[in-house]
Amino acid sequence: MTNIEKLPELVNGNAALVRRGKHFSADVMIEVGDRQHLVRFEQGRIAAVTPIRINLQSWTFAIRAAADVWERFWLPVPPPGYHDLIALLRYGRLRFEGNLQPLMANLIYLKLVLETPRVLEAGR
Repeated sequence: MTNIEKLPELVNGNAALVRRGKHFSADVMIEVGDRQHLVRFEQGRIAAVTPIRINLQSWTFAIRAAADVWERFWLPVPPPGYHDLIALLRYGRLRFEGNLQPLMANLIYLKLVLETPRVLEAGR
């Protein structure tokens, strides 16, 4: 099971995080290297994480990065330049695509969601 597939238990079990995202509902494609996942958000909860096998899936926006970038991002204490989504974007290590309005309107929530796998790495 990948870190992306563990997001529902990490996010939905965090009442403060769910409350922060209570106005956010969207289908988000998260690409980790050559693997794509559709993450369905419903009012701050993650309803489903589904691997995308055929590029006919629609999504609101996408967040794409190489697998090694995500690995560094998910370290308990990431190195400089890998500590934040915007830092990854600034250094050309990550791409946003699609309708960016809901992404930017919920940026802090999404940053916190995507940082939750760091607790898994800290436990190893």
